Amino acid sequence: MGSLLRMNRLLSSIVDSCNCIIDLQLPADDLLMKYQYISDFFIALAYFSIPVELIYFVKKSAVFPYRWVLVQFGAFIVLCGATHLINLWTFNMHTRNVAVVMTTAKVLTALVSCITALMLVHIIPDLLSVKTRELFLKKKAAQLDREMGIIRTQEETGRHVRMLTHEIRSTLDRHTILKTTLVELGRTLALEECALWMPTRTGLELQLSYTLRHQNPVALTVPIQLPIINQVFGTNRVVKISPNSPVARLRPAGKYMPGEVVAVRVPLLHLSNFQINDWPELSTKRYALMVLMLPSDSARQWHVHELELVEVVADQVAVALSHAAILEESMRARDLLMEQNVALDLARREAEMAVRARNDFLAVMNHEMRTPMHAIIALSSLLQETDLTPEQRLMVETILKSSNLLATLINDVLDLSRLEDGSLPLDIDTFNLPALFREVLNLIKPIASVKKLFVTLSLSSDLPEYVIGDEKRLMQILLNVVGNAVKFSKEGSVSISAFVAKSDSLRDPRAPKIFAVPSENHFYLRVQVKDTGIGINPQDIPNLFSKFTQTQALATTNSGGTGLGLAICMRFVNLMEGHIWIESEGLGKGSTAIFIIRLGIPGRANESKLPFVSKLPANHMQMTFQGLKVLVMDDNGVRRMVTKGLLRHLGCDVTTVGSRDECLRVVTQEHKVVFMDVSMPGIDCYEVAVVIHERFGKRHGRPLIVALTGNTDRVTKENCMRVGMDGVILKPVSVDKMRSVLSELLEHGVVLES
Repeated sequence: MGSLLRMNRLLSSIVDSCNCIIDLQLPADDLLMKYQYISDFFIALAYFSIPVELIYFVKKSAVFPYRWVLVQFGAFIVLCGATHLINLWTFNMHTRNVAVVMTTAKVLTALVSCITALMLVHIIPDLLSVKTRELFLKKKAAQLDREMGIIRTQEETGRHVRMLTHEIRSTLDRHTILKTTLVELGRTLALEECALWMPTRTGLELQLSYTLRHQNPVALTVPIQLPIINQVFGTNRVVKISPNSPVARLRPAGKYMPGEVVAVRVPLLHLSNFQINDWPELSTKRYALMVLMLPSDSARQWHVHELELVEVVADQVAVALSHAAILEESMRARDLLMEQNVALDLARREAEMAVRARNDFLAVMNHEMRTPMHAIIALSSLLQETDLTPEQRLMVETILKSSNLLATLINDVLDLSRLEDGSLPLDIDTFNLPALFREVLNLIKPIASVKKLFVTLSLSSDLPEYVIGDEKRLMQILLNVVGNAVKFSKEGSVSISAFVAKSDSLRDPRAPKIFAVPSENHFYLRVQVKDTGIGINPQDIPNLFSKFTQTQALATTNSGGTGLGLAICMRFVNLMEGHIWIESEGLGKGSTAIFIIRLGIPGRANESKLPFVSKLPANHMQMTFQGLKVLVMDDNGVRRMVTKGLLRHLGCDVTTVGSRDECLRVVTQEHKVVFMDVSMPGIDCYEVAVVIHERFGKRHGRPLIVALTGNTDRVTKENCMRVGMDGVILKPVSVDKMRSVLSELLEHGVVLES
């Protein structure tokens, strides 16, 4: 800046000198030369000052993109200034050197000016494009500002939507949802009125159900087929409607300029699952109508983001109503389930009470009926061994047979009860299978010979001699099935055949429950009992295995059966993983009973070679027990007398007691056997057994303790074994049974089988 001041002072002095020259009134040519001289000087001065200013601009500017162009332009100006400066020496006589310098300067000036002109040709489009970009960026900036405004609006709308959604979904009561929607929309959008029209039960009209300003709106209705309603229902967008539309006539009278009105549909999802007043029970898709009104006498109009807010809220209301419907359905299902659970619990308690009542009844019947049966069978067996006339012996045998039949009936009822409640387990052991069939044949032959029936037994050669299973239950099945064949056959024959069931027979359609395949450890036994008896109607066959049921043909034969035998057999067969059925072509054509059961094969080779021996001595029928001291404890005088009579008949020295204290006072080491009834009320016989164990210590120094009971359940037997009793005897007891029990006790020290 200092150099500029100096140049200004120099310029002032030059002007003054020029005025002096003019004042001298030089000739005209000389005056022109002087003016050119002064002009060249100022031109040179200006040319030299411009590069200085450009250098200052380039130094201070950090963003200008064309610095090299400015440098080149500065060189051009400097050369132009040098040309005008050198030209000052050409107004007077000058040397050749001045002309050469002047020419060189002009040549350089021309060269630089051409280069600068060419450069400007390329630079000017770039500068114009920069300007274009600047305008484009300005447009983009304006568009970005608009988009940011939209984003801010959307954020605000989203905030309102979240707020509204939170308020709407804060409850799952449908009435609260709809009322909250109107209140929040009215507060957020500053509405004058907001209303919800719901479809009626018929689906032909819309009814005014909720409004913003009225708690109980007037029950207005409009036809659902109005063009404006169809237009709204036809799109999921908000539709502007006329303020004079039937669904928009909700404003109070006196308003001069009504505000804008819009309407939107609200889908009613799962409409059939929940009802509001008289909503239709229809499975088709239905809509409610939401009407929103801006304040009257105002120039306000609906904005895009407000319409979007209304659309989103309508969808959220639909979702909230759907959730409310699901909740109500779940609550109804829960209430129904609770009612069912209460009913099931009541039924369970009633069933348990019925089971307990049945068990109590069976226990009482078992105990009370076996007591007289015990007396009848015991005394009849004692009477049978006395000297009787043939007529008397026939009477006694009839009494014994009738008593045994009644005992069998009692056992059948108890076995069926235990089979039904699952408390009857199978007694699995190894037994001789052919011997069991021969024993059944020997028991049946006397009855068949009376009716002159021919009974045959056919055993397949591939049947194993020894098998694993429940011998007692299998014999009970065989006796029942073969006994029925003999019972219902007046003449002809009964054939029993047994063989190993092959895979093809296991797939018999009449045995649908059999899906097993024989293996090395087990096989399936198939037994067929064919008779030439009265036969069965095919339609009556399914009823044969029902409890206490007989066909008409069987009932007319007056067979005296109870209808329990086959029902029990079927349950025993099912326990043995088998199936039983009966075949008959009709009345008078006989019948065939078939059953298949699973039996095990002994695993060890020497098991199949075990001899089949009786557990009792061969002469046990003639054995007596003279002088054997026996103690009998029973609170019932009749039972004490009967048991004492059986034991005295066998030669025993019997002492009877009727209470716990008396038993513990009387019992000594001289008593070899103690029989006690474990069903005595008010007396804990198990405690008596424990005290006897504690008093006499070692087994060889104490009496053998045997329980007399009428209960066939497993719990009684387990309790007896738990307290150390040596056996359990099931009543009724005959002379032969008592003789067998005593023989077993003296030989083995325990009763192996009751």
